[in-house]
Amino acid sequence: MPSSPYSCVLWDVDGTIIDASVGILRRLNVALTHFGHPAPTRDDLVHWIGPPMFESFQVQAGMTPEQSSEAVAFYRTLGKADGYTTDVNTYPGVPEIIRELHAAGIPQATASSKPENQVDALVDHFELRPYFLATVGATPDESTLASKADIVVEALKRLTEGGADTSRPVLIGDRHHDVEGGNVNGVPVIFVEWGFSDAHEGDDAAFRAASAEELRALMLS
Repeated sequence: MPSSPYSCVLWDVDGTIIDASVGILRRLNVALTHFGHPAPTRDDLVHWIGPPMFESFQVQAGMTPEQSSEAVAFYRTLGKADGYTTDVNTYPGVPEIIRELHAAGIPQATASSKPENQVDALVDHFELRPYFLATVGATPDESTLASKADIVVEALKRLTEGGADTSRPVLIGDRHHDVEGGNVNGVPVIFVEWGFSDAHEGDDAAFRAASAEELRALMLS
């Protein structure tokens, strides 16, 4: 049976397991133009996918926190109308790694800045529920549990409550928020290069993986 150097695994979702870029771009087009801002291009998605939307509407669109809260609420109504699973796909080879880790007895959890109800919808849509001991995401308003550092803490807490060994965790993600959130909690990060990010965002990660095959080699032996 394969073994892993890690006692548990935390997974970012957008850009790591799931490619939701088509739907995100469509909803951002509607939301930003609704509030009088220019529609983003696909190249702009690197700035939007990963961070909490509450933060992105302020940083990328120059909104105040109050305006950002309104924009997030509007954006979420669009996502709810889509059912959260429209125009989404998994990255090739990643679900297979999740299943292999589960077969090897390694507890897994999501640690996503996406609202938790959306994480749950995606996990169920792709039939990954049996492989996760916990699915952890942001609170719906993205303000009380939103930073990746806090989400990592919550994911480790829920794994511990589920009886998992969290002494040797690892976080897999594709943005600098993942690297920073893992590092501040002493959790090594494997930076995957197939998401929406600039290459330098992984400079402080413990490892990099350019493909699912490279990620599997780091996770399982």
